[in-house]
Amino acid sequence: QVQLVESGGGLVQAGGSLRLSCAASGRTFSNYAMGWSRQAPGKEREFVASMSLSGTRYTDTVKGRFTISRDNAKNTVYLQMSNLKPEDTAVYYCAAKLARYGGIYSSSWEFDYWGQGTQVTVSS
Repeated sequence: QVQLVESGGGLVQAGGSLRLSCAASGRTFSNYAMGWSRQAPGKEREFVASMSLSGTRYTDTVKGRFTISRDNAKNTVYLQMSNLKPEDTAVYYCAAKLARYGGIYSSSWEFDYWGQGTQVTVSS
């Protein structure tokens, strides 16, 4: 099992940038596919990005603006968000799925472990 703790959310103006971090517990972080999802008020949770041994995936609305990365030595996954838009406002959740042999994950429901979320607010 893995525990996840997000940080780095906040208030930013449109066009600005933020970097979210997610610290994971456990000694086998490299065996997990990691992802980010978000949920805006009144909307369903939406997949944003994922990273595994097989590669990375992004939802279309963030391609070219968001970058997912990880540091296995620090048990941390990041989401670098640039050119933020008001419609990016949401609670952002870090997620993990045990995936020793890789795999491509592009839906929130595919992940098994979740953090508590961090609020990102983009003002116009």
